[in-house]
Amino acid sequence: QVQLVESGGGLVQVGGSLRLSCAASGRTFGSSAMGWFRQAPGKEREFVAGINWSSDISTYADSVKGRFTISRDNSKNTLYLQMNSLKPEDTAVYYCAARPGTSTSVYQATYRYSYWGQGTQVTVSS
Repeated sequence: QVQLVESGGGLVQVGGSLRLSCAASGRTFGSSAMGWFRQAPGKEREFVAGINWSSDISTYADSVKGRFTISRDNSKNTLYLQMNSLKPEDTAVYYCAARPGTSTSVYQATYRYSYWGQGTQVTVSS
């Protein structure tokens, strides 16, 4: 089992920045593909960004490409999402997810991930 805990969410103005963190338990983090997802009220959970286990591949949803950056620090068992130029449309609960394994792939589908955090709220106001 892998436990994931998100943090860093909050209220930010349009155009501002926020950095989300996801702390993972155990020693499996370094061999897991990781992803960030978000879900607005009444909406489906959607892929935001993903990074593979070796940190040499990352991918982003078109809606955040160029504004968000996913990264990981395996020594700290922590996943990050740097969010810049925030828009009201970015308002959602953000979740991190883990998929154990050493695949070089980056996964965008929710069913590919085995473990999920509880989420952290991001609110972007004008």
